[in-house]
Amino acid sequence: MPKASEIKRNAAIEINGEAYIVRDIERSVPQGRAGGSLYRMRMYNVATNAKIDETFKDSDMLTLADLSRRAATFSYADGDEYVFMDSEDYTSYSMNRSAIEDELLFITEDLQGMHVMVLNDVPVALDLPGIVELEIIETDPSIKGGSATARTKPAKLSTGLVVQVPEHISTGDRIKVNVEERKFTGRA
Repeated sequence: MPKASEIKRNAAIEINGEAYIVRDIERSVPQGRAGGSLYRMRMYNVATNAKIDETFKDSDMLTLADLSRRAATFSYADGDEYVFMDSEDYTSYSMNRSAIEDELLFITEDLQGMHVMVLNDVPVALDLPGIVELEIIETDPSIKGGSATARTKPAKLSTGLVVQVPEHISTGDRIKVNVEERKFTGRA
C-alpha cells in the first residue's frame, strides 16, 4: 500500500470498493503545519466516469486498484474513438477521445513504451513514457548564436502541443518533451 505522496498521475486507486483513475494531483504545504503536505487528487470513477476530488495527507495509505498494464501501440482513430493494439496478443482497445484528451498531445504512430491500463477487460487509461520525441511543425526562425542565451520561443509540435524551446531550435527539428511537465528537455 503506497502513501499518498507516492501516487502518480494515471494511477488507479480503490476507495470504498470502487476503482478510480487519478487524473490530476496538486501538492500544497499549508502554513504553520508541522511536516505534512496535502495532496489534492482529481479522480474519475472507472465504471461511471464520475469525477471526485479528494485531499489526502502525505502519510495516508491508499489501496491500489487491481489493474493490468498492457504494452500497446496506437493503431488508428475512428471519429472520437481511438484504437490501440496490444503488443503481445494483438487485442484492440478502444478509448473515447474525452477520456484520453491530455495524452493525445503526446501520441504519435511510432510511440514506443506506451501502456493501456485495463480493469476487468475494459481499457480505462493510458500510461505514457516519461519522455517522448516529437517534431516541430511551426516556430519562429532560429537565431544564430541563440544557444548562448536562455531566451525561449513557442513551438507548435506535430500533435498540436505548444512548448517553449530555446531560440536556436527551428522548424523540422525533433525534440524530446517531458510528458509530466510538458517541457522541452533536449534535441532528439
